[in-house]
Amino acid sequence: MSIDTPVFAAPPRTVTVEVWSDVACPWCWIGKRRFATALREFAHRDHVDVQWRSYQLSPETPTGPGRPEIDALAEMKGLPREQVEQMFAHVASVGAGEGLRYDFAQTLAFNTFDAHRLLHLAREAGGGVLVETTMEALFSAHFERGVDLGADGALVAVAARAGFAAHGWDDARVTAALAGGAATDAVREDLATARALGVTGVPFFVVDRKYALSGAQSAEVFTQLLDAGWREANPLAAAPAGDTCSDDGC
Repeated sequence: MSIDTPVFAAPPRTVTVEVWSDVACPWCWIGKRRFATALREFAHRDHVDVQWRSYQLSPETPTGPGRPEIDALAEMKGLPREQVEQMFAHVASVGAGEGLRYDFAQTLAFNTFDAHRLLHLAREAGGGVLVETTMEALFSAHFERGVDLGADGALVAVAARAGFAAHGWDDARVTAALAGGAATDAVREDLATARALGVTGVPFFVVDRKYALSGAQSAEVFTQLLDAGWREANPLAAAPAGDTCSDDGC
């Protein structure tokens, strides 16, 4: 056995990372990118299962076509429009450091419930890889391209852009699933679990329901979270004892 080979009591156990996020949350996209950086560099990344969970920051937002995000947030928070614009400018500046191009001047507020349903459909259709591409497509459509995701057919177009067709889900199948209420229960379950865990803001990261981290932290902090979860799930086992020295001598 090599001296630097870790000894585990059993084959490595997969660590589950659940992430509560909302498509309308700009910090969630930044957090997603930073977490991805940490995970990409994590030595045990092949034994990490990332599960994206639904959260709604503004469930009271009417369904249907959206309205300017700046106006909606100013009204909801009771803030001057200029202050909201300054807040968004700060987020855009931070996002640029992660390669994201926020355009809040054209971003439209919409009810995100059906977008979360689409993410659950992505998991059903193509697993975690399709969930990732669908999330990126939703974030980009909302924050970079000003797509009205509350408009009829907008989510179907996002699904097409994300690659649903490669998994046997053409536009007609996605349209039928959304019209039929598919994945409604799955979204509601995520929302209920978030309430049970005391989640009040996103992004919110939970490792094996033992370690939690809130916010778009740095990649270094996410690495620490992954390390803590990994050590908890995969404690080192003692190798057979050999000749040693102790406090009493050798």
